[in-house]
Amino acid sequence: MKKKEIWIVDDDNIYQIIVRKIISKIELFSSFSSYKNGKDAIDALKKAIENNENIPDVILLDINMPIMDGWEFMDEIVSYKSKLKQKIAIYIVSSSIAVQDKDKAKTYTEILGFLSKPITMDALYEIVSEI
Repeated sequence: MKKKEIWIVDDDNIYQIIVRKIISKIELFSSFSSYKNGKDAIDALKKAIENNENIPDVILLDINMPIMDGWEFMDEIVSYKSKLKQKIAIYIVSSSIAVQDKDKAKTYTEILGFLSKPITMDALYEIVSEI
């Protein structure tokens, strides 16, 4: 199985450290990038598209972040959908238990799932098996 590239878009430093350790332990991903907010991630994605560089296979996206939240990120990525050479598997990973957030996630065809924090090794294995 070809290893995948994964991006974590989340403003929680501790969560990013935990996910980084899990990712390195399971060795399913060839590379890992992290961003503190949606704007940084969108800017990196735009740059990758413009420079014909690799884009992520998977994005784990938090909802509540400063500068650009997860929903604003999704609105931006939808506008770039036609420029993407490959489909990006996007999963919301949030501590939110609000039904409204889960319902809103279902309105985006690009979002493949809504996972609760903290993410587990099993969840990452499942994500990789689905893409």
